[in-house]
Amino acid sequence: MSENNPLRDTFDAIADPTRRELIRLLAEAEEVPLHELTSQFQMGRTAVSKHLTILKEAGLVLDRKVGRETRFRLNAEPLREIQHWVSFYSKFWNTNLIRLQHLLEEEEE
Repeated sequence: MSENNPLRDTFDAIADPTRRELIRLLAEAEEVPLHELTSQFQMGRTAVSKHLTILKEAGLVLDRKVGRETRFRLNAEPLREIQHWVSFYSKFWNTNLIRLQHLLEEEEE
């Protein structure tokens, strides 16, 4: 589970390609109204809202009402959890590739 919000795991929230695209769109703008986000997809407003709810539950999206309009913005902080996880495995693979390189060099000698 996410440290930011126990309702939704960050990894689960970004597992869907539509939600990853929503994150990308929000990262490119300071704040985006729901109707603008919906226009980027071949699905209805309700479906986009459901994806945004999942991202909100993971703490990845913040929203605010401006009159009758809801505007969304990215909160990238929960993505640090994913960055740390990927970083760990990046070090793992780099270490193992260096070992392999040393073994191959020893074989050549």
